[in-house]
Amino acid sequence: GCDPDYSKNVIIKNCTFNTGDDCIAINAAKDGDGRRVAMKSENIIVQDCIMLDGHGGVVMGSEMTGGIKNVFVENCKMDSPNLDRAIRIKSNSRRGGIVENVFVRNLEVGQVKEAVLRINMFYNVYGNQTGNFIPQVKNVILENVNVKNAGKYGVLAKGYKELPIENVVLKNVTIDKVDQAFSIENVTNIQFVNTFINGKKVESPK
Repeated sequence: GCDPDYSKNVIIKNCTFNTGDDCIAINAAKDGDGRRVAMKSENIIVQDCIMLDGHGGVVMGSEMTGGIKNVFVENCKMDSPNLDRAIRIKSNSRRGGIVENVFVRNLEVGQVKEAVLRINMFYNVYGNQTGNFIPQVKNVILENVNVKNAGKYGVLAKGYKELPIENVVLKNVTIDKVDQAFSIENVTNIQFVNTFINGKKVESPK
């Protein structure tokens, strides 16, 4: 729908996305080009938008080799049986790159299929995408989020043992009708603060 790439100081506001692919995909080039130019996409604000069909509502990657920093999502609505995830971050060890400082607040989600928050560092839809550039994700905060029908997972996150995903916080989040609260691997410091999933308060994993 809207793909800021190598972009700084962007506001996406009062838009409706119904794409069948990522609604908003924030990128920063891929592989050799991203390492050569080495410029981040940063300071991106998404406000008052509606996301319907798509692979993800607000997505970072997979072309994120240059890095993505400071993404703010607020006052948005997402709802479709054909929306796979609300917030999605994706890369792999061929792409590398870093995503840091993602702040999501005041998000209303009707229905998603796979996960409310999906962080996939092994994205390989185009076949073997392994290399020597371990991607990094840190500081992802979801606050004041309500989800009526969350599908398979509240949080689905898988990082690398060598460079785990760091600092994921869900604060004042309510997720209903979800098969599994979370599935995480190689994630350090994930916190659930005043967060309820399927009606039960969730404690932070130790």
